[in-house]
Amino acid sequence: MKRLFILPVLCAVLLAGSGCSVKYSFSGASVNYALSKTVSVSYFNNMAAMVAPILSPTLTDELTSKLASQTRLQVVREDGDLSFSGEITGYSSDPVAISGDEYAMKNRLTITVKVKFVNKAEPQFSFEKTFSNYEDYNTDVLLTQAEGTLIPQIVEKLVDDIFNEALSNW
Repeated sequence: MKRLFILPVLCAVLLAGSGCSVKYSFSGASVNYALSKTVSVSYFNNMAAMVAPILSPTLTDELTSKLASQTRLQVVREDGDLSFSGEITGYSSDPVAISGDEYAMKNRLTITVKVKFVNKAEPQFSFEKTFSNYEDYNTDVLLTQAEGTLIPQIVEKLVDDIFNEALSNW
């Protein structure tokens, strides 16, 4: 039993003495602050066939806010050490739950975003990727009535996915 206890302690002492360091963060962000000091977020234009006026500013602002609040990076207008750009490529509402008499019981609002992330200091972490997320809503509510609630919920999930993909390197 003593050997099981000694092994983890010995490993910890060896790691501490070797000069290695591990970065932990409550936000899940793993940023090399020695190399990256700034971040920029370009406006996400809505290129989807169907457009909701609040979507582009909501997505851009939410991503910027998350980066400002959950990292020590300074948000700059353009040309950050880390940068996010992209566009909204999909915005659609489709029936998902059909009743026995072939009427939709629920609809699903899906938002798709193409994101380009550039890490100047560590280019191996750069990517261009598409993210998609959704929320369901009852068919007795018009999409225009539900958007005010659904868009922020979906955007929050999208921003979490984008943030984690870009800044959680573990």
